[in-house]
Amino acid sequence: MKPYTIGITGGSGSGKTFFLQGLSAFFKPSEICLISQDNYYKPRDQQPIDENGIKNFDLPVSIDRESFLDDLLKLKAGQDVIKKEYTFNNPSAEPKQLEFKAAPILVVEGLFVQYFEEIAKELDLKIFIEAKDHVKLGRRIKRDQVERGYDIDDVLYRYQYHVMPIYESSIEPLKHYADLVIPNNSHFTNALDVLKIYLSSKLQA
Repeated sequence: MKPYTIGITGGSGSGKTFFLQGLSAFFKPSEICLISQDNYYKPRDQQPIDENGIKNFDLPVSIDRESFLDDLLKLKAGQDVIKKEYTFNNPSAEPKQLEFKAAPILVVEGLFVQYFEEIAKELDLKIFIEAKDHVKLGRRIKRDQVERGYDIDDVLYRYQYHVMPIYESSIEPLKHYADLVIPNNSHFTNALDVLKIYLSSKLQA
């Protein structure tokens, strides 16, 4: 049976990953598969560089969209996918071998999952998670310092010159085409509960 495919997007720091964790915890591993754009960045030496010589990971060209689509189509066809984890520039992070198992619910997450037309047309439900700018910045600082090894000046520079320009020009307008827009300034408990019930009904159909 063709999986029910959900695309979750929103600005950096909006809470996409946290939302996914809450969603996946409700279902059995055999019922849901989560695939993240974060593991489809091109190698560091292929990343675009801004006028100050800083690599910009927040542009559509930063993503290997062909491999992303190829793996999505494999999962939709019932094939499992093996993918090496992308660890950005964190030298202390040992890349894991990730295994994505085909399941009746397929969730695709990332900044550009609704921006890339070839990905968007594969989605049955489009969800946009939004939050206020200062909330997103606080979350971004925490994530990039701890998980990706960036110092605070680097995080702030990237947020001002990389993250916000692409969000305002190309990501934020997508919410007007989403099926659901979920605010996440403090929590999204009610919205998550509603989605869990809806997806459970899909599994029983």
